[in-house]
Amino acid sequence: MAPSKESRTPGDLTDVLEPTQRRLGSSDLVVGSVAFGCWRFAGTSVEAAQSKIERAMEVGATLIDTADIYGYGGPGPNDGFGAAESLLGEVLAGAPSLRDQLVLATKGGISPPTPYDSGGSALIAACDASLERLRVDVIDLYQVHRPDLLAHPEEVAAALTTLVESGKVRYVGVSNYTPDQTAALLRYLPTGVITVQPELSLLHQQPIDDGVLDQAMALGVTPLAWSPLGGGALSLADCGGQATLAKVLDEVAASHGVDRTVVALAAVLAHPSRPVAIIGTQDLGRIREQCGAMAIELSKPDVYRLLAAAGRDLP
Repeated sequence: MAPSKESRTPGDLTDVLEPTQRRLGSSDLVVGSVAFGCWRFAGTSVEAAQSKIERAMEVGATLIDTADIYGYGGPGPNDGFGAAESLLGEVLAGAPSLRDQLVLATKGGISPPTPYDSGGSALIAACDASLERLRVDVIDLYQVHRPDLLAHPEEVAAALTTLVESGKVRYVGVSNYTPDQTAALLRYLPTGVITVQPELSLLHQQPIDDGVLDQAMALGVTPLAWSPLGGGALSLADCGGQATLAKVLDEVAASHGVDRTVVALAAVLAHPSRPVAIIGTQDLGRIREQCGAMAIELSKPDVYRLLAAAGRDLP
């Protein structure tokens, strides 16, 4: 399923999309509701890496999420920094037809050992380096990876605006920002953002309560949920010590005839902010299996059962 590119009026909720699809904010980018994440992508052959990207495209995970820091092992600033982007760049250079099938998203602003630098020149330089490693002329979605507490939002916004106006980046977003930090940035950012990227899972429900998802709905932007399986804990027998949650997950999974990780992902996708869930598995079979979450529609009672079993206080 190739990503769609269609026009839309900001704030228009009348899109007719497949249940498996998400529009990124008010942009022309339509992607699968499950995305392929490159956090653990580095360290394999180009052939193996290409197989993963091809499998993701095959099962509808058309958003590829990476970052310049992915692959970094420390402690030196160049110890693996950019490795995931470089490997993905080799894949795209060797199989250029893949580029038109996917929406390419990367992030910058983590700059070991500073650790964060979203100052104007630093962010532009980080994007230029990402473009070179990825071997592309334009990045579809460029996100500030984590807020730089020592950079004024006006400076960050100016850099993002420059990247868009120069044609290096089509759209921008933020990752791990609080609602107030996003609002401060938007005060100076005429292009706006199309995505926010919080950690979100049954084991990490904070974005439901801290305003991140509410703000996303109010602004019409799309949340990209990272670690939707709780860092892999939801695939463990006891969900990392959450035996009650494991029991309920297994019951709901059995009723749908799927693996419990598929149900855990479907629970994230059920939120009305219409998130995209970024999976981290690098196994071809599990990429296919977990993308099955796009086709699972959980009932409201089941989602509330799962939220409560994960520790949420409900009436």
